[in-house]
Amino acid sequence: MMRRSAISLLLAVFAGSVGAQVVPSPPPPPAAPGSPAIHAGPMELDVVVTDRSGHAVPGLQQSDFTLLDNGRPTNLLSFEAMGGSTPQNEPVQALIVIDEINTGYVAISTVRPQLHALLTQNGGHLPFPVTVVFITDTGIQQVNQPTTDGNQIDALVAKQQSTLRAIDQSAGFYGGADRLQISLKALYSLTSTLAPLPGHKLMIWVSQGWWMFNNPNVYISEQQRKNFFGAIVDLSNTLRDGRITMYAVDPHGTEDAGSMRNVEWEDFVKPVREVKRANPGNLALQVLSTDSGGLVLYGSNNVGGEISQCLDDGKVFYRITFDVQHADAPNTWHDLTVKVDKPGLKIRARNGYYAGP
Repeated sequence: MMRRSAISLLLAVFAGSVGAQVVPSPPPPPAAPGSPAIHAGPMELDVVVTDRSGHAVPGLQQSDFTLLDNGRPTNLLSFEAMGGSTPQNEPVQALIVIDEINTGYVAISTVRPQLHALLTQNGGHLPFPVTVVFITDTGIQQVNQPTTDGNQIDALVAKQQSTLRAIDQSAGFYGGADRLQISLKALYSLTSTLAPLPGHKLMIWVSQGWWMFNNPNVYISEQQRKNFFGAIVDLSNTLRDGRITMYAVDPHGTEDAGSMRNVEWEDFVKPVREVKRANPGNLALQVLSTDSGGLVLYGSNNVGGEISQCLDDGKVFYRITFDVQHADAPNTWHDLTVKVDKPGLKIRARNGYYAGP
């Protein structure tokens, strides 16, 4: 497969044109440990099951679950219910990312008081360790070390000042390319830090998302599609092996609920099975969140409630283990479908994996 070293060629995606303008190529993300080309041994899959109201459903048994790999039932090597009446016997932690690069000042100003309310409710006791980071023009600013003390995090967040941006939201296409560069570099850095840690990790990205360059005037060469495909595979493997679920929470509220960006990402949710199908949109925040089994939330003024909804995924979930299937060619996509033998339930889990010989 195309490893992260090959991805140093990535993000030279925009050597195309808009009108007569040549779009600059953002520099590559920082080098970080990549995941193996072929997953060795059993694969772990974290599954969230909710009812029609979106509440987690505890108490299910292994016999309730069926896992399909490319449409064929596969044996579950192990099954474990997490949370509910079952004591949590493995680490879970959450990373809340406040994206000041792609999110307007007004929206960020509404996030802060709602984050305060979230962190200080229940006496400031959080269900599992939480870390808050800000993404700014200058990079990642980590507010705290992982802790269940919400009051401590809140006090540190209060000291965190919003920064003036070198890249304004109105900077147009070039500004969008620069913001994409910073966003993906931050994503690579955060995932490479989280992936080696034990247990299940929730990455909640509070942001409107980054530009997808879904425009017929954007030219992407064959080599650039190869680079994008390599990035898609590598990031998919890193999230999968690291047991990281991503979430996209747009803080712009009800007034922005009808924005095109809230739906255009849906054109890119289908798995990328071949190089010629690879596009910038396949690395959109909302697409990565959906693919990993997370949520895409927008159109609400209750950002704190949406973050809390994401955190609920770490309170009650199921971990299943199965043997991956091999393929004749490298980077062959395998669909995964989890079914539960009870009516009216919704299941969220990673949607598949890349297999090899």
